[in-house]
Amino acid sequence: MPLKSDLTSADLTEIRESALGAADPLGVAADLASAAEAGRLADPDDAGVALTLAAEIAESRSKLDAALRYVEQAVDAFGKRDDSPAATARAVRARLLFRAGRGDEAMAELEPLRPTLTRFPDAAAYLSAALAVGGRGREAEQWLTEAVKEALAERGGTAEPASAEDAGTLFFLLQQRHRVRHMLGLQHDAHDNLAERLETRLANANARAAAEPAGDLVFWPQPAFDEVRKLTEAYGTTWDEHRARLERELVRLAGAGRADLAVLPGSVAGFTALAGDGDPGSAENRAGYARQLESGTAQISWPPERNAPCWCGSGQKYKKCCLPRSRS
Repeated sequence: MPLKSDLTSADLTEIRESALGAADPLGVAADLASAAEAGRLADPDDAGVALTLAAEIAESRSKLDAALRYVEQAVDAFGKRDDSPAATARAVRARLLFRAGRGDEAMAELEPLRPTLTRFPDAAAYLSAALAVGGRGREAEQWLTEAVKEALAERGGTAEPASAEDAGTLFFLLQQRHRVRHMLGLQHDAHDNLAERLETRLANANARAAAEPAGDLVFWPQPAFDEVRKLTEAYGTTWDEHRARLERELVRLAGAGRADLAVLPGSVAGFTALAGDGDPGSAENRAGYARQLESGTAQISWPPERNAPCWCGSGQKYKKCCLPRSRS
């Protein structure tokens, strides 16, 4: 079935997650390329992303000629763009060139990408994967080592990062380098040890978050939000902000291993009744109201299916409504 018109970035993300399980993934790849060429994308700047995805799908089905054709179109679509998606497309192109036995061309594509490792760490996996396909694991380890040293130098010789979040870009580079060195069978060095310490701290932080009580998951449907905002702006200054906060908190809790998550629909009458003569917007009243709702049965399970109505009651599909808010 052909893809719909006006594909959004969220649609492309969904296709990436589901295309390989589709009945006709090569048909999906062809439709993606057609959508990019015919301008059937909500954002024309997504053309390169759609074509790169088409190339990866074709590659997964060993259709090398089609994959190379799509990725060439992707690189052309990005033009002189200097960002992570463009770097990813060029790394995919190099990987495909290696598969086609065109190693010199592949390395010519990758060499200019070396400086991007510290700028676009999410593209580092594509770059190192391309080198691995070409039997250049040692080069991947060398490039990543240089990138790690550069990232460490940018920290100004400060103390060891206290967490993966504190490490930022450095953490992603350490992880990728650690995996490459493991693949090569190299003994651990100081950078490997730092990668493992940060990964352990991240795992421990997630475990602690999973054990912590949920944040305030009181949800105000739009008419109720408009009323409660007159009492307090603690839930957000706009309904969009309110929903985005809830979606991010739910995503955080799910990532920490929490199950059976739900939002707790509130009512202004109940909220103000609990406060009595006090301030309804006080931290004590808000916390007490959340506990009251947690013990009730009027909860909305989260997450809904991507194509199901959104939990916020907007009437839109979840993938078009609150799902993207977690990234806002």
